Amino acid sequence: MKEILSRLYEHERLSREEAREALLNISHGRYNHIQVASFITVFLMRSISIQELQGFRDALLELCVPVNLNGMEAIDIVGTGGDSKNTFNVSTLSAVVVAGAGHKVAKHGSYGVSSAVGSSNVLMALGYEFTNDESELRRQLDRSNICFLHAPLFHPAMKEVVPVRKQLGMKTFFNMLGPLVNPAQPSHQLFGTFSQELARMYQYVMQETGRRFAIVYSLDGYDEISLTGPFKLRTNERDTILTPEELGKPKLQHGDLYGGETEEEAATIFRNVLNNEGSPAQFEVVTANAGLAIHCLKPEQSLEDCIEEAKESLLSRRALKAFQNLVN
Repeated sequence: MKEILSRLYEHERLSREEAREALLNISHGRYNHIQVASFITVFLMRSISIQELQGFRDALLELCVPVNLNGMEAIDIVGTGGDSKNTFNVSTLSAVVVAGAGHKVAKHGSYGVSSAVGSSNVLMALGYEFTNDESELRRQLDRSNICFLHAPLFHPAMKEVVPVRKQLGMKTFFNMLGPLVNPAQPSHQLFGTFSQELARMYQYVMQETGRRFAIVYSLDGYDEISLTGPFKLRTNERDTILTPEELGKPKLQHGDLYGGETEEEAATIFRNVLNNEGSPAQFEVVTANAGLAIHCLKPEQSLEDCIEEAKESLLSRRALKAFQNLVN
């Protein structure tokens, strides 16, 4: 590690294979926490390269507990986190809404690191029991159209990094990696990113995989469609900038998306939205993101129609039923 750190301090970049090897060694506990913190800090001070991101991704996928969906078409809806906006759990709620609309969702997520409450925190508060049993996950998909892949159960090697990330308490390149290392590697993915640069990198990585994708970055910094202003959308076919008005949505304020400071507050918002007792702003944001996920699955259908499909999933309470089936 000393040699790698010396090179990095001299502003050198790692090759894809070097990055893979470094993360494999970190995961196997071959470096102490001070060395790991130093390594992570380098990438807080300068941007990560495409080759480094791909190498880190290669390592985590090599080490993970895989989930075989047997060719089943499914989507993941996930944000990088790290936008410091403390919004409610938009991507997790959107995943449930997509499941309620009849589509398969293999949602990957973990505890909050740079935000108050992550997807795993809120699901745990709502009674969901994490598992990495492949047969049980498939049963959940059959029963409720959705399963949740709690990252620590599928990336056990990352236990070496958890204490360091918690101590740092800010976004790191692991925030960038999380969405890319879903152990099921589903056929479709909707990503939210905290920067334009990262959105471009995701696009490059996903084009290499050949899978269908949509990547969102709200121009005011949100890692989802926030409806607080325009957002950049990148898909297999196009790059474009869309506004809330073009989606038939109102423009919102930052405070409309507040997610609370505790798991209990986050869980209350989650329940309220699924019971159609949330705020109009929460309804609009969730259906916008769920609609885009459906559009990723059904690109032949207009985005407007896909948003209507998401609205129907919520209003009919099919989303609520999907979640109840998942938890129960």
